[in-house]
Amino acid sequence: MPSALSHASPSLAARLGAGAMRGWRSLRPRLLVLLPILLLAAAATFALSAWRNTRTNAAIAELEAGRDIAVAAEAPDALLVARTQFLAARDRLGEAEPLLDTLDRRGVAEAAARARYAVANARIRQAFLLIERSELDKAGPQVTLARQDYRRALQARPDFWDAKFNFDVASRLIRDFPEFDRKFGDELKAEPKQIWTDIPGQPRGGP
Repeated sequence: MPSALSHASPSLAARLGAGAMRGWRSLRPRLLVLLPILLLAAAATFALSAWRNTRTNAAIAELEAGRDIAVAAEAPDALLVARTQFLAARDRLGEAEPLLDTLDRRGVAEAAARARYAVANARIRQAFLLIERSELDKAGPQVTLARQDYRRALQARPDFWDAKFNFDVASRLIRDFPEFDRKFGDELKAEPKQIWTDIPGQPRGGP
C-alpha cells in the first residue's frame, strides 16, 4: 500500500518547481538590467588598470633614458625604484631617502632591496673617489652608510648576489681603513671571517 509520503512527494516537488520558476521570472528582468552594468564596470576597471600600467611604463622609460620627471609618493613600486635609481646615479641621495622610506613602509621586499642597492652603490662610488683624493674623513661615513644599505638590501632579499659582493667590497674598505670604524661606528664589524670574498676592486652591478 503506497505511503502518504509517496503521494505527497510529487505535489511538493511541483510546488517547489513552480516557486523556482516564479522566482526566476521575477529575477530575470533585474539581471538583464544589471548584467550590462557589471560588464561595463569590469571593462572600465580593466581599461583604467591598463592605462595606469602604460603611464607607469612610460615614466620608467623616461627615467631610464636620463630624463628627470617628478614621481609622486603614491606611485607604483616599480616607478619609485626607477626614480631612486635615477637619483642615485646622479648622487642626489637626499632626494632618494623619502622614496626608500616609502618602499620600506609598504613592505615590498624586492623593490626595497633594489632601491637600497642603488643608493648603496652611489655611496660606495663616492667613497672610492674620496679615498683616491685622500679625503678619508669624508669617505668614512659613505662607506658606513653603504654597508648599512647593502645589509638592509640583503635582509630583504638574501639571494641578492651583487649586494653580497659589494657588501664585501665595503667591508674590505673598513678592514683596510680601520679608522673608518673607530670614527663612524658601524654596528657590524668587518671581521675577516665575515667577509664574503677576498676579491679587491670596485663594486659591481648597476646603479
